Parts: sequence; structure tokens; C-alpha cells
Amino acid sequence: MIPVELILLALSPIFVVCVVLEFVKARQYFNIKDSVNNAVLAALHQGSDAIALLLLMPFFIWLHQFAFFNIELSIWTLLLGFLIQDFLYYWFHRASHTIHWFWLAHVVHHSSPFMNFTTAFRQSIFYPIVGMWLFWMPMIIIGFSPSIVFLIVALNLGYQFFVHTQTIRKLGWLEKIFNTPTHHRIHHAINPPYINKNYAGVLIVWDKLFGTFVEEDPKLTIEYGIVGEMPKANPISANCHQFVKMFKALRQASGLKAKLKVVFSDPTHSEQL
Repeated sequence: MIPVELILLALSPIFVVCVVLEFVKARQYFNIKDSVNNAVLAALHQGSDAIALLLLMPFFIWLHQFAFFNIELSIWTLLLGFLIQDFLYYWFHRASHTIHWFWLAHVVHHSSPFMNFTTAFRQSIFYPIVGMWLFWMPMIIIGFSPSIVFLIVALNLGYQFFVHTQTIRKLGWLEKIFNTPTHHRIHHAINPPYINKNYAGVLIVWDKLFGTFVEEDPKLTIEYGIVGEMPKANPISANCHQFVKMFKALRQASGLKAKLKVVFSDPTHSEQL
């Protein structure tokens, strides 16, 4: 099996070239300290993911024996797996914005006021802990082997690197089907009309089907970041800032029901306590 981290590592020269070209073309979209912070966050994330995959793979292999079907690798099963995984990614991504427990990890990716290719590197060490991998389990139960599942996950994440830029404008008919930089800039925006929109991984059609799609308003200047207090510009604060906020909200919440609401309701609920 080829680990997700090795696939993304193999793609890293392409990523680096894109970052350099974007920096040369549009220096105004960068902050050096922020970009370095993003690179460190990426390294920490890859390390935590590698450890989690090593620990969880025996469980995934055990689970695969109960699969409904035995789906072998071919171009057609790869395409089918891509569609299923991209659909599941949409729901993982949507949950990561609407359920505080998942937001604990995903907030790291949004906690920068800058938008450039290095923003794609800005990831949390806590994805394995909050349970991102739970969203890929249906594929294993259906009949995709763990190796195929994580190959598809890696390709999906690799594609998403290229939508984190302000230098690519609208892409014609591709905008109707695929997640593009235009759509993803909106997703990272904190302008009220854009909040919690455009969750797509590769295909924007899921947002159109489930009512979370919004077009870019050319009259509206996009502002990036998160609503509320931002973390400090270092990897420790980026990873832990939201946990501190949640624990404070848990202390303020009275009773088990209120505490569960802090953990599993919309993240904005804790901001109101």
C-alpha cells in the first residue's frame, strides 16, 4: 500500500513550483511568516497522519473482511471510488464547519487572513483525533480495499492544493462542475453571504445539490480568516486555540446537555456563552 503521505510527498515538487510562481507573480497575497507557519503546520500534520494511519490500518484491514463486495482496482472502480469519496468528503467538510468537535481540527486551515497556495498546507495535527477517518469507513464497508481508499483520498487532497489561490480567475464551463479557485475563495471568506458555503473537494455539484453553493459577487471584496478571535501566528496556537475556547465554554456550560451542545453543536454556539 502507498501511504497518503508518500503520494503527497511525490507531488510536493509541483506544489513548491506553484508556490514560487505565485509568489513571483503576486507577492501582495503573501506574508512570509504566515507561509513559513503554514509549512510547519503541514509537516506536523503529515507526521500525525502517518502515525494515525500506522495505528489504524490493522483496524481498517479487519473491517474490510466484512465488506459487502470485493471491489478490485480498475479504471472504472477508481472512478466510482472517486465519486463516492468526493461525496463523503463533502459531508466531512460540511460537518467540520457545523459541528464543533470537527471544527476543532478544521479551524486551523481557515485561521489565516491570507489566501495563497501555502494556505493549502495549513492543516491540523488533530484530524485523526476528531475522526476524519470515520468518513472513509463506508467505502471500506462497501468493498474498497483500504489501500484504494487512501489512494483516492490522497488524489482528492492533492487536487485541492490548486484551488487555494487568488491568481487564477474564472475557468469557464469548468466552474459548473468542478471546485475551482473562484469557488474555494468564497469558502475561505468571512463575508456574511459566503460563510459556510462551497464545501466541495473536487466536484462543486454536491454544493449545488444540497443547497450550499453560492456564486462570487464581483462587487464584494473577500476577507479571509475566521469569525471571532484569531490564534497567534505560530503552529502551537493555530492547533490549540480552538481547544482552549471549547474548554472555556465547557466550564461555563451548566449540566451535561449544555456541555454536549458545546461539543457537538454549531461552533458559534460556544462563542455565545
